[in-house]
This record gives sequence, structure tokens and C-alpha cells, in this order.
Amino acid sequence: MKRIVEIVPARPGWYARWRLAPDTTRCYPVSLWALLEETDEGGREVIGVDVVGQWPGSEENETGGEFVRYLFQPPDSGAPEDAARPDELGVEPTRQPARLKAV
Repeated sequence: MKRIVEIVPARPGWYARWRLAPDTTRCYPVSLWALLEETDEGGREVIGVDVVGQWPGSEENETGGEFVRYLFQPPDSGAPEDAARPDELGVEPTRQPARLKAV
């Protein structure tokens, strides 16, 4: 089992890239980073939660979406070409998903 050790806001410029089809990807800005710890093994990992509430390993991610990687693009250079904004998709942005709570 995993527990959340710490949650911090993500700085502008971080994106989570998801593969929706073999030749189609979409990036969403990362809204927060969570430090997770395995309760029985003690291993730790950091995951980013994007503005639509998705993160690698979640069962509630966009149907058919497969996490590819996190990427950083300096804000002054613009968003990646495959970046999507939540308001364009009719999705309400999430600051801290209810299912992610520090223990």
C-alpha cells in the first residue's frame, strides 16, 4: 500500500504527456507533485497530478490514455504543441483531487 507523505504545487512549465492513440498524444499542465511511500517496503516515488486529476497508475484516468512522461517547457517558450487546456475540453481544473490526501 502507498501513502502520501507530502504534496506540493507544481511550478508553471511542467506537463504530463499521455498517449491517446499510436500517433496521438496530449499534454496537460501538472498542478501538483505528490511524494508517495510504500508502507511495507519503504520505497518512495514522486508522481505529478495534472489539471484534470490524472496521474500514472490511477484507474480514473482518461479512457485509453497511457502515461508517457513528464516534460518541462519554460513558460516563456509557450506550451507544447500537443498541450490541451481544461476549458477547451469542458473539464473543470482540479487544484487538489479529493482522492489525494496526505496521511
